[in-house]
Amino acid sequence: MAVLPYKDKDSGKKEQVTEMFDSISPKYDLLNRVLSAGVDVYWRKKALKMIAKQPNNLVLDIATGTGDLAIEAVKTLNPDKIIGVDISEGMLSVGRQKIKALNLENKIEMRLGDSEKLLFEDNTFDTVIVSFGVRNFENLLKGLTDMNRVTKPGGTCLVVEFSKPVLFPFKQLYWVYSTKILPLIGRMVSKDASAYSYLPESVKAFPDGKDFAKVFEEAGFKNIIIKTLTFGICSVYIGKK
Repeated sequence: MAVLPYKDKDSGKKEQVTEMFDSISPKYDLLNRVLSAGVDVYWRKKALKMIAKQPNNLVLDIATGTGDLAIEAVKTLNPDKIIGVDISEGMLSVGRQKIKALNLENKIEMRLGDSEKLLFEDNTFDTVIVSFGVRNFENLLKGLTDMNRVTKPGGTCLVVEFSKPVLFPFKQLYWVYSTKILPLIGRMVSKDASAYSYLPESVKAFPDGKDFAKVFEEAGFKNIIIKTLTFGICSVYIGKK
């Protein structure tokens, strides 16, 4: 059964995720920095450095949101161009403002679109990247398979996603924080009571580690590498086409 942001509504996961991100977009970056104590910035940098030495001329950033991963990828991967796709116009609007302020409009293009139905030709991108986005897919296998489709043969897919810590006492501390403290702060700042309750629920339901690697492989990726960060709160997955 799908984990939904708004359990009292009849709409599907995709529609609800869009509504949720439109709702929290004005405060999204602030909350990310506060709730993760800035560690999310480290995770993105660490992940991108893992693929920095390969060809990254044309990059697709899936579920780009406000463009944090795309902006970091310009610095780390030095691509000719990055195209970011997201279903939330609210998030894209914030991202476009950030990109303009950084004078990166010639490097990053933000497009409204469904990450599970990508409007690109087969074998288009050298590299496909996504941070904290695949967990929100309505159909994980379908989304990953389409990411594989638009990746060039020999190209790379990088996925950064939350995972579940397993070591004591970090596992227990993390779940107290994510289920009690995080929703409270998120509700106070964003005024959306559901969005930050959805986060720990979606992490708990998401197939991480080797379970995700199986779906990643089923989608067509091979030579899969898994690296956990910060006691297992975050995992990086790299696959080749």
